[in-house]
Amino acid sequence: MPKVYAIADLHMSHSVPDKAMDVFGAHWANHTERLAAAWNDTVREDDLVLIPGDISWAMYLRDAEADLAFLGELPGTKLLLRGNHDFWWSSVTQVRNALPKSVFALQNDVFRFRNLEIAGTRGWTIPESTGFKESEDRKLYERELIRLGLSLNGLTEDAVHIVMLHFPPFSEAGTPSAFVQLLEPYRVAAVVYGHLHGGKAHASAFTGDYHGTAYHLVAADALHFVPKEILTID
Repeated sequence: MPKVYAIADLHMSHSVPDKAMDVFGAHWANHTERLAAAWNDTVREDDLVLIPGDISWAMYLRDAEADLAFLGELPGTKLLLRGNHDFWWSSVTQVRNALPKSVFALQNDVFRFRNLEIAGTRGWTIPESTGFKESEDRKLYERELIRLGLSLNGLTEDAVHIVMLHFPPFSEAGTPSAFVQLLEPYRVAAVVYGHLHGGKAHASAFTGDYHGTAYHLVAADALHFVPKEILTID
């Protein structure tokens, strides 16, 4: 049976080699090659892979095309969500026109795959987090709540619901944000998110069940660059 996998924060740099990730530690060495090997060993053509943000270091769409082509060659259907470092992601129409045939983009809408419906938005630093700065973050945080609401409003009752976020929806202390409260009426089976890097951040991330929804941290380095299985599709 087909499965849903997720992995975020690929931080690819096929066209910007000066952005090699091994400057952030030896565990990032050759991470793109390791990702491809693990992906090919894990994912099948009829599977779905969710990629919630920070896909490419490219600044412009034309420079991201090599990274997108790399994803297009990997097995499965791939669904992308914009992260805070995806500066190449301009208008969603331009992005979608540049994507390989097996790669899709989610933005303010719903992606349907078999009996699944996937909603989501980038998210932002939440007020419950120690890193939140009122003057810098409040406006972006509230804008992302609106965008998540727009996406959730497209869900239908009969489907299995999954939500993609880039930023974590819980604080380091495990306090839920308004993102969590917003999605609860929609009977969401699973939420996937990334953004967090390093052992301390990974250890403080909320994972597991909250009010019937399974939350998954899927930052690539937290997964050792192996896509994580989220659920099996009926």
